[in-house]
Amino acid sequence: MRKSSITPVLVAVLLGCTAKKEEDKPALASNIRNRPVTADAFVVKNHAVSESLEVPGSLMPAEGTEIRPEISGRLISINFTEGSTVKKGALLAKLFDEDLKAQLRKLEVQLEINEKTVERYKELLKIQGISQQDVDLSELQVNNNKADIELIKVSITKTEIRAPYDGRIGLRNISPGAYVSPADIIATIRQVDQLKLEFTVPEKYSTQFRPGKIINFSIDGSTDKFSATVLASEYFIDANTRSLTVKGIVKNNNPALVPGAFAKVNLNLGQDSDALILPTQAVIPLSRGKQVILYRDGKPEFQEVTTGIRDSSYIQVLSGLKAGDTVLISGLMAVKPNSQIQLTKIQ
Repeated sequence: MRKSSITPVLVAVLLGCTAKKEEDKPALASNIRNRPVTADAFVVKNHAVSESLEVPGSLMPAEGTEIRPEISGRLISINFTEGSTVKKGALLAKLFDEDLKAQLRKLEVQLEINEKTVERYKELLKIQGISQQDVDLSELQVNNNKADIELIKVSITKTEIRAPYDGRIGLRNISPGAYVSPADIIATIRQVDQLKLEFTVPEKYSTQFRPGKIINFSIDGSTDKFSATVLASEYFIDANTRSLTVKGIVKNNNPALVPGAFAKVNLNLGQDSDALILPTQAVIPLSRGKQVILYRDGKPEFQEVTTGIRDSSYIQVLSGLKAGDTVLISGLMAVKPNSQIQLTKIQ
């Protein structure tokens, strides 16, 4: 009997507690919604800002050429030492040309005979001993001989492989006596007294690199700073990397600068000594633009802005704000249009 009398009391107590919890839920949710969002803020001000970017680059010789023969033939001599410096026009290699010289001597003899024939024909023409046509044909033969001689001389010139400019010869790939063709690379020559710097920049900065712009760079293993002048850039943006290739002429002639070296290129992309700035984390990117959250008497106000250059901490504001505006820089994801804002720190 005692057990059955206690059970209804427990049930009533449990039902009462459950009902109280259900009543407390809306009140708890209302308290959460009305709880103010705590955030830090920044007062917009004028300050100097500059934007820089470091990109990888490579040092290249101003000129680099593969030394190949123009015609096929047997290589009879190599007139350079690997790694040596040569002058423009220096004879680097020679192909066999005795057969061409023999043809040249034969043509020269034929030319001499034909020229004497022309002289005799002209004398005969004076006494009507020969027609003008015969004289013209003999002169034509002389001109043909001269053209053949010039052609053979050009062929002999092609057996001589000369340096196209002052430069340094690399390692040779062919030995004397080998039969070579235009597909064979005898060696390479590079103009190392003048270097080029090649690097790429993101598409958004492509318009800033015009010929004449000064570029600063450094290399591993040296604490010195070097500079180059922009020579030219590609006329198109690479569709795969969305970047633009730029080349510059290195101004410094330093032994530490060697072709193929890796370079760290420091790009100054803009500078404003009196820019309107705010921290970069205050800017919220949108699908079509950017916005910030202003603090107005405890309420948020969403404002679209236009930005410019940036450094590691701040970004330039071009429009949408003025000096003295208070902008939220933390808790941005929790802020709604009707939120209450409680500032914890103002910078």
